[in-house]
Amino acid sequence: MNWVNYKTGIKYVYFRMEAGKKSASIAIEIAHPDAGIQELFFEQFRELKNILHDILSEDWEWQLHNINEDGKITSRIIRHLYGVSIFNKGDWPALISFFKPRIIALDEFWNDAKYAFDALK
Repeated sequence: MNWVNYKTGIKYVYFRMEAGKKSASIAIEIAHPDAGIQELFFEQFRELKNILHDILSEDWEWQLHNINEDGKITSRIIRHLYGVSIFNKGDWPALISFFKPRIIALDEFWNDAKYAFDALK
């Protein structure tokens, strides 16, 4: 699977991985420009929360209507890894161990869950 171009098939729903100087994160991001519709998407994910968490085998942080670095309102379901740097080659095994199982789990979740969002397209 080509993660950089992962196609959720749902406009404004993205799977994001980020790694920087001090941390890494993986997230489901909802970026619909209408805050009300964005909240509907978020609530649909909330309906699937137990399934998502069962597949991930961990709890993630749920953030409704946050301002991102571009000043846009987004909602996210996110997991962080602190104390790592993409620029430190010694941290790469930890980053791979962080991202890989979560990528696989999100793909497994999305293969079934995406149909729950058809009415919101």
